[in-house]
Amino acid sequence: MTRRRTVIIPSVLLSLGAVALTTPAVGDEGARTPASVSAPQATGSGQHGETVVHAIERSAHTLRSVEPEGSLRDLDALGRMVEGTDVVGLGEATHGSRDFFRMKHRLFRYLVEEKGFRAISLELPWSSGLRINDYVVNGEGSLEDIAREEFQGSYRAWHNQDYLDLIEWMRDYNRRHPHDPVHFTGNDMGYAGPELYERVTDHVARRHPRLRECVAGFYRGLPPTTDAGTYSQEYLELPLAERKERAERTGKVLELLRKQPPGRGADKQDHLWAVQHARAIHQMAEGYAFDITDEARIAEMMKFRDGVMAENVAWWHRHAGDRILVSAHNTHVSYDSFDVRYPKTQGAFLRDTFGKDYVSIGFSFYQGAFKAFGTDDNVMRTYRVGAARPGSNEHTLDQARQRDYILDMRTAPRSVRDWLDQPRVTYNIGAGWPDPTEYRIALGEAHDILVHLDEVEATTYLGAP
Repeated sequence: MTRRRTVIIPSVLLSLGAVALTTPAVGDEGARTPASVSAPQATGSGQHGETVVHAIERSAHTLRSVEPEGSLRDLDALGRMVEGTDVVGLGEATHGSRDFFRMKHRLFRYLVEEKGFRAISLELPWSSGLRINDYVVNGEGSLEDIAREEFQGSYRAWHNQDYLDLIEWMRDYNRRHPHDPVHFTGNDMGYAGPELYERVTDHVARRHPRLRECVAGFYRGLPPTTDAGTYSQEYLELPLAERKERAERTGKVLELLRKQPPGRGADKQDHLWAVQHARAIHQMAEGYAFDITDEARIAEMMKFRDGVMAENVAWWHRHAGDRILVSAHNTHVSYDSFDVRYPKTQGAFLRDTFGKDYVSIGFSFYQGAFKAFGTDDNVMRTYRVGAARPGSNEHTLDQARQRDYILDMRTAPRSVRDWLDQPRVTYNIGAGWPDPTEYRIALGEAHDILVHLDEVEATTYLGAP
């Protein structure tokens, strides 16, 4: 595998990696365009000659802050928008802006305190989520150590102060509510830690000792013995035939466990969790068994991956019973795939599973900064994009008098909905930068609700450059 390929693949796994470096970024550096610039005219019903901007202003709900502390009263409108929903997908327009992360923290706090949500599910491996959940529920381990060990490779963008603040808030909440805890879960397939293998083999040793040697044989040589980033990188460099053979072995363990009698009560629960842990191991092996030198197969891998993320969210909801906030990039939580590398998104799979009990919230922003790794050198640094250019979604959205706001795109005036249903250039920044792709997104087809922020700043990154 070439060095160029090893840079691309981690960025694609986390979200939107660049595949070439030839065309300009979608935003142009420059000052904010004055609101006096001509705005699109509304069509259909509404006041005569009213602009789309004025129609947005009439239906938008002002956000007073993105900070997680303090009053949450301004989120009551959003609470009504998601009333009765079991799963809420919350995106982000970059993978490295503090304002998105802090708003997620704020919204999760609101959903926990006011709407009975009890879990957040992050674009993070299942095994990493288990370690963090052990910390937030039982105080096991050191968050600093867990973050350093788990937020690596494709997932190192999460090693930032804002996510650690969210996790610490969850831990503090559980200290105060030990009998009604909140949970943290990962749903992704990019890594399976050694603890996950141990959970499966320990279960087999306790409940099915006759299968112990068989399972040990299938898993031989598979548990990580290096750090997470190195393991994932080296795994992808294995010959395709070897990666496929590993997936065959992990699949056999999963089938063996599925066929075992589940028992009753606590034994049944223990069995269900062991099967899910074996499934997560197999998900990684199967996902990495695609031919990543073939662009078409990468697209199939991404469809598989988004299906996995939705499947794991649904499993947690079904077996833990929690209402869940799903945190990922806009691309994943959306209904509509606006990137050819993502034939079907996590949001589309979740809609198939939950119907109207799933709601998608997207983020947009006008200008600002973010952390990302260089698509040529894999080094994490701060980047900044200027004012969204005329004709883009954000240029019009930002002309509303509200600086930051929430817009229910399902109930907005007809003129706004017609405007939102048309694809336009939109900031859509993933883990790697620069990204030459010009994304054209119909926001109304991608999400149910939009959170628009005027300006964002980069998060405080705590990992290695």
